[in-house]
Amino acid sequence: MASVHESLYFNPMMTNGVVHANVFGIKDWVTPYKISVLALLYEMTTSKPIALQERRRLNKLILPLQQGPDLTLDQFLKTVEECCPQTAYAVKLRLHEMADGELKDMEYFFATLPTPFSAIDSEAYKTSVVGLFMRHMLLAYNKLSFSQVYKLYKALQQYYHSHYSQPGDVQVGLPALAADDSDMDLTSTEDNVGERMEKEELDTAPLHESELSRGPLSQKQAEYFLARQAYLLKNDENKALKPSALQDELNNMLKFNPDFAEAHYLSYLNSMRVQDIFISTHSLLHYFDRLILSGSEGKSNGDEGYGRSLRYAALNLAALHCRFGHYQQADLALQEAIRIAQESNDHVCLQHCLSWLYTLEQMKGSDSSVLTEDSVKMAAHFCLPYLVSLGIQSLVQQGAVQGKTAHELMDALKDTDILHWKHSLSELIDISLAQTTSIWRMYGKSTMAQQQAQLLLNMNSLEQVNFGVQQNNTEAFAVALCHLAELHAEQGLYGAVSEVLKHLKEQFPPHTQHAKLWMLCDLKIQFDRAMNDGKYHLAEPHVTAIAALNKTEGLYRKAQVLKALNRTTEAYSILQRLQLYCEKTKYTEMIIRVMLVTAELHWESSGFATALPLLLQALALARQHHLQALASETILHLAFTQLMLGVPEQALGVLHEAMEPILAHGAVMDKGRALLLAARCQMAMAGTRSNGQKHAALGLAVQSLGEAAAYFSMLDCKERLRDVHYLQARLHHTLGQTPQRNKCAMLFRLLDQELQAPGAAVAILSFIQIL
Repeated sequence: MASVHESLYFNPMMTNGVVHANVFGIKDWVTPYKISVLALLYEMTTSKPIALQERRRLNKLILPLQQGPDLTLDQFLKTVEECCPQTAYAVKLRLHEMADGELKDMEYFFATLPTPFSAIDSEAYKTSVVGLFMRHMLLAYNKLSFSQVYKLYKALQQYYHSHYSQPGDVQVGLPALAADDSDMDLTSTEDNVGERMEKEELDTAPLHESELSRGPLSQKQAEYFLARQAYLLKNDENKALKPSALQDELNNMLKFNPDFAEAHYLSYLNSMRVQDIFISTHSLLHYFDRLILSGSEGKSNGDEGYGRSLRYAALNLAALHCRFGHYQQADLALQEAIRIAQESNDHVCLQHCLSWLYTLEQMKGSDSSVLTEDSVKMAAHFCLPYLVSLGIQSLVQQGAVQGKTAHELMDALKDTDILHWKHSLSELIDISLAQTTSIWRMYGKSTMAQQQAQLLLNMNSLEQVNFGVQQNNTEAFAVALCHLAELHAEQGLYGAVSEVLKHLKEQFPPHTQHAKLWMLCDLKIQFDRAMNDGKYHLAEPHVTAIAALNKTEGLYRKAQVLKALNRTTEAYSILQRLQLYCEKTKYTEMIIRVMLVTAELHWESSGFATALPLLLQALALARQHHLQALASETILHLAFTQLMLGVPEQALGVLHEAMEPILAHGAVMDKGRALLLAARCQMAMAGTRSNGQKHAALGLAVQSLGEAAAYFSMLDCKERLRDVHYLQARLHHTLGQTPQRNKCAMLFRLLDQELQAPGAAVAILSFIQIL
């Protein structure tokens, strides 16, 4: 494999694609900063040998220094020093010789540069990135008149001495030797350049380190900046400039060149980060306006280029409205894009339109499976694997909601994975793994979900990683990490949950577009923990925050809090409204959860017979959609209802059906509830048996209660632990085990005093609050 050194000096085809678009241009400014870069290249070529690791770091630094905006001397030296302190010191000395010397010292420096024409053994071959940069600078320098050379020398002195100025001193800004790109056009005459230079005045504005540039950037610098920020926004938004800072830089860039289409598009992407509908729409429209007016599309494609910009403008506008939930406007823009694409016979654009059409139908809650299948077939016909994969993944998502079996969905995802690996679609591989994680969690297979999440987090990206980006800030990674946090919370591992959430907060700051995922995850975990602890006053404030992020989840959890506070009527009203809404939107999981909470409300009024049909309906729905976790929870509710109706044998038989999946994949709370319920059934059955069988049944109940206590202790669930210790004390008293009885009675009394609940109500609460 070629080293970084070789790729920069010998083989220009090894460099990044962004470089090829800019490095062959001859328009640039001669600035003191560029002289500093030349000094660095000179020292790297002529100084004593540099350690291999340091040379590699310096070589990786060359492209950003050449293509990026001008830096202050302090920033420049600090950057070089991080790679190689020895070279940074040599560059500093070289600049000192020129800045504190005379004009002839700068002339001598340019005369001794190892150019491809004067040094045969130089590493700077004329076809390399470094060679082109040095040739460009030498040609530009040789074009300068004497007055321009003198101004460049004075600017170099100001550049150098501003590095040593005191903090209170006024720093003199650095002049650019050209008012626009045409100043360095090598076809210009020397006299014309001189006349333009006579009209320039030195810029005396203070130089701030936070600014990319005080004045207009060159074309190459602007394109490099835009390419870098766009790449970071896509792959690692956390490392891009903050939205406000980036918008300031873009506004400054557009102030000097309002027709810079790419800057308008980056402004559109930046506005989408903060959900600014006005600026994002404004920037998107300006992007396509400038693209059409500049003629960049039409130069190669004639009228076709003009039409292509129009139809993709309409398509992007439709996508923008979809993002903000403006379905009517999105539909109108999409129909316009389809009309223009049909007139131009653009099948690729039509396939993108069809993909957005079924996405829009899904967002509106309509069945779009037919449209999605048509999109997959047509995309495969026109050899568009990206759209094929997205269509299949959409079908898988719809199939999961409609109750397809796991093996059908996994077979479909396996076909998409073949496409991903065949065409190296790294982003879709991540999405596929995240989707598989979500499907396994929905089906209640926590072990499989955790395995898929870990596979995604430990997988190396297929994409080339630029700018030091780690491929771990996409939506797929956020989804996988949120699943891991919830899975650890279910097992009572709150220390691990804190670590995962801490990483999520660092990787996805609140201003980023995927931050809502971990915010909702964090709030749900805090809510469940407070409810398990019986601290309803702590759970209530979380309801408002959850509702702001997800209205459906907010209503469901509000009903849970109201039920816990014995505000039955209000809770029942909310649950009825929520069930109607979920039936309309076909949100099956929430429908089952609402049914379970409604059944618990019937328990409050001793309406166990009334709750039975509701639970049977919920169980049928869960089994129809293969939702094992919800089916197991429904069986727990059914078993408790049967126990309260006086048939403990049937309750224990039903409970055994759910015990295995709960112990294998269930949350710690569900395991404790199942074992506590099993112990109650065993206690109820023991009352009808002979003394020998009775003692054996009570012994099994004691064992089940001990295991339940261990699970509740992991969650520090004091209310349920109090119930367990109460029952343990009663059982040990019946079995004549006085020391164990006294120990459990003491634990019960301590918890009862801590919770400050009337002791007489404990026996009733132990039955009503079992689930």
